[in-house]
Amino acid sequence: MTTTTPDPTAPATPTATTPATTTAPGEDPATTLAAAPDTPEAERLRRWRLVLGGGGADGTGCALSGRDAAMDGALASLYGRESGRGAKGADGGRRSAGLGASAPGVARWLGDIRTYFPSSVVQVMQRDAIDRLGLSALLLEPEMLEAVEADVHLVGTLLSLNKVMPETTKETARAVVRKVVEQLEKKLAQRTRATLTGALDRSARISRPRHRDIDWDRTIRANLKHYLPEYRTVVPERLIGYGRAAQSVKKDVVLCIDQSGSMAASVVYASVFGAVLASMRTLDTRLVVFDTSVVDLTDQLDDPVDVLFGTQLGGGTDINRALAYCQARITRPADTVVVLISDLYEGGIRDEMLKRVAAMKASGVQFVTLLALSDEGAPAYDRDHAAALAALGAPAFACTPDLFPDVMAAAIEKRPLPIPDMAEQR
Repeated sequence: MTTTTPDPTAPATPTATTPATTTAPGEDPATTLAAAPDTPEAERLRRWRLVLGGGGADGTGCALSGRDAAMDGALASLYGRESGRGAKGADGGRRSAGLGASAPGVARWLGDIRTYFPSSVVQVMQRDAIDRLGLSALLLEPEMLEAVEADVHLVGTLLSLNKVMPETTKETARAVVRKVVEQLEKKLAQRTRATLTGALDRSARISRPRHRDIDWDRTIRANLKHYLPEYRTVVPERLIGYGRAAQSVKKDVVLCIDQSGSMAASVVYASVFGAVLASMRTLDTRLVVFDTSVVDLTDQLDDPVDVLFGTQLGGGTDINRALAYCQARITRPADTVVVLISDLYEGGIRDEMLKRVAAMKASGVQFVTLLALSDEGAPAYDRDHAAALAALGAPAFACTPDLFPDVMAAAIEKRPLPIPDMAEQR
């Protein structure tokens, strides 16, 4: 006999094992449901009631109590608005909706959603509250910052408010930003260093290494045909070794980051990666941010929080000016990787921008164009500029933080970039 698990979104259907729930004329469906709370029909109605938000139009007739009612209230405060008025609940009363401008009310709401929902859902609800209800101003209060669930998007919002943030809030804001940055570094640093160290070693491999610089694994595999059974050993005819990584810088990396408002998450991730790259002695890393002006934040790379508070999200975009600054500081083009992170909406001189990219590539620079460095995928971007860069051999694509080490490794080794399949090839 086959047992079928009921579909929670399917309409209730009477079965031999589960009596149908019927409602007599004039009988409240909620009363009937309460009499059989453990049936699949009851659970389906409960879930639909939480999704639809109550009122006569939801069609469930399901009343909520206890924890469910508290969850519904938290959702209604954010999503239950109808032309600025509360929605009617199943009991006919009008549900309270909206957080207003009350800091204590918002603080209680933040506490409620952290109680009833997982962290990933809390972060989404916080972003929606900032966008839908205009709560950005309340983030300027220390009490609010201490109550929120910190994530990359919240950091971006705080950075955009940096200029209007009162001194009493800045230390709390820095603590929130530092918490997120440390979480990102812990998640990303180890793999980034391991991936890039391997790429640097391979790019610097030498054929007459000193004993301590021999890559024994590759040397043995390359000489297996010289195995001597009688001695049960390999006699290598060719040694493969690493370069003296600790004694010299092998590659120069320039991160050129668009700090327009749409690039907030990319700025956060790029700053963290910049700090990780700067910690590697075999890389000389420069970090440049730009809008219509250019700011070099290389001297602050030892602390990505300082880098982030040195940015100024918003404003126009002059990619050409930023690339001119970066180009003027390239001294070893054949050993340089330039990473432009931008949505390519150029406010400067388009033709000059493209000429600079072409000139850098002709000199031997490995040029990488990222439309975004975030988990969200490709944002809106200038498709004409993306197509023009692709024609120069620098295809533009969105990159997730997990993929970034592989992109950098490929650029260092001068091999094809691992462009995601979902990226549009222009």
